[in-house]
Amino acid sequence: MRWCKKCVYPESAVNFTFNEDGVCSGCSVAAERPEIDWDARFAHFKEICYEYQSKDKSNYDCIIPVSGGKDSYYQTYVIKEVLGLNPLLVTYNGHNYLDVGMENLNNMRDIFGCDHIFFTPSKKAIIKMNRLGFKMTGDMNWQNHAGIVTAPIIAAVKYRVPLMIWGEHSLDLNGSNSLNDLVEFTARNRKENLLRGFDYEDFIEETEGLGPQDLLWCKYPSDEQIIDVGVRGIFLGNFVNWDGNKNFEVAQKYGFKPNPVPFERTYRTMSNLDDRYENGIHDLMKYVKFGYGRTTDHASRDIRLGHLTRDQGIELVRKYDSVVSQDLYYWLEYVGMTEKEFWEIADTFRDKRVWRKENGIWVKDNIWDEAKN
Repeated sequence: MRWCKKCVYPESAVNFTFNEDGVCSGCSVAAERPEIDWDARFAHFKEICYEYQSKDKSNYDCIIPVSGGKDSYYQTYVIKEVLGLNPLLVTYNGHNYLDVGMENLNNMRDIFGCDHIFFTPSKKAIIKMNRLGFKMTGDMNWQNHAGIVTAPIIAAVKYRVPLMIWGEHSLDLNGSNSLNDLVEFTARNRKENLLRGFDYEDFIEETEGLGPQDLLWCKYPSDEQIIDVGVRGIFLGNFVNWDGNKNFEVAQKYGFKPNPVPFERTYRTMSNLDDRYENGIHDLMKYVKFGYGRTTDHASRDIRLGHLTRDQGIELVRKYDSVVSQDLYYWLEYVGMTEKEFWEIADTFRDKRVWRKENGIWVKDNIWDEAKN
């Protein structure tokens, strides 16, 4: 196994490539940031937003998909306070909110004075989707990812609001696209990357008793519906020098609160508060599958932004990435599964490029061992 020479991502990281110098594609794209004229980029962003603004004030100016996290605060701050536009906030509720996450979401809506659609599917259906997502894709949070990238588009079509303002996108984080590409939201990326090639129809089955009406929230609008409204999704991260730490500073000024207790699998306390599993059991499965976890994500971003050294990142990865967090047991009770069954299923998703068995125990190479050599 190889790791990036600049950050802490392994070569098993999803959609990453390495150049001949051993630098990952994400770091190569991050190196573009100092060369970009961010003032000109933001001016272009304003032009797009004002072009779509409801001129007669008869409708919303745009839709912002929000979770209530630090980045949601920043998106809403830019649209509402900096540009003076009237957005409609749309949230998918996957039944996973931490208490502080829900408090932040409610505060954000009130402090910025925005209308807000909070979409909550049936709890019974979501429990079934948790089980199926885990068994089919190795990700109990598949339903959450699907809802986040479906409910806002449904709202855009229903309320005929064409412009959607997303935050950052994963394509520049892993280096699949240059920051100069100005990529936009597409149905293809939604399914192939964000939903791993699955869609709602794959979860309609007899074992769990899920039918089409149970998953209407997950049914993506047709091409004809999207074209009729002219729905377009752009990423704010293409137009500002995106830094989650600075977004957190802005969010705090508007009442955003970090998690009051440390997470077990990462050093950050201001990320993923809308989802108890994102830093926990969902992230544990990424570690099981690909040999890296949330701390690798957080540390690599902070290394690229100059907030951490690579050596500091390696020590954080050593401390957090392999931890089995206690929310595993919360989830097992939630879906009615034994821990034995969980690990039997989890082990089937291990990437054989990463993991091997020695004396009946799964082991892998580690970045701190490479750093010693």
